[in-house]
Amino acid sequence: MKILLLGIGNVLYADEGIGVHFVNYITENYQFTHESHQLEMLDGGTLAQGLIPIICQYDYLIVVDTVNANGVDAGEVYFFDFDKAPQEIDWQGSAHEVEMLQTLNMMEMVGDRPKTFVLGVTPTVLEPMTLGLTSKVASAVPLMERTLLSHLAALGFTATRIAEHSIDSLIPDSYKRGVNLGENREDEKHQI
Repeated sequence: MKILLLGIGNVLYADEGIGVHFVNYITENYQFTHESHQLEMLDGGTLAQGLIPIICQYDYLIVVDTVNANGVDAGEVYFFDFDKAPQEIDWQGSAHEVEMLQTLNMMEMVGDRPKTFVLGVTPTVLEPMTLGLTSKVASAVPLMERTLLSHLAALGFTATRIAEHSIDSLIPDSYKRGVNLGENREDEKHQI
């Protein structure tokens, strides 16, 4: 089975960059092994529909992003099957979030969407030109990390910690990463 861990977000809008920052954090700190499954990690930025040719090559997708949820505080972590989203999730947190929802729904209509899970956190600040995370969202990272590692372990992956980078230490260079759809994809992803 081919699995994609996909970080979505705009790193220039504070907490909205958590999906990108989190996937970069996992990529830099862990190595995953499995006797038959492949796990690849990708910073998808705000490309949404531009990612369709990449996403459809996978059997299983874990999207990391902000999620807007009614009646909950900032920094709340959600992990759910995309087909069984909790009632309070309303997908209206940001333009890229709505576009990603539409992308996944379009892929479902044509039968190309892999089994999809969402690892999300409710944002505090979506202000332009703020590179970094608020304290509430940054404090959600350990729970997001445990949730992801637990889910991957349930799929049979072994995680080995290879570095001790903090998420804050990776944020200043996050805008340099990401997908370049015109280049060789092997340069943009971390293949395990």
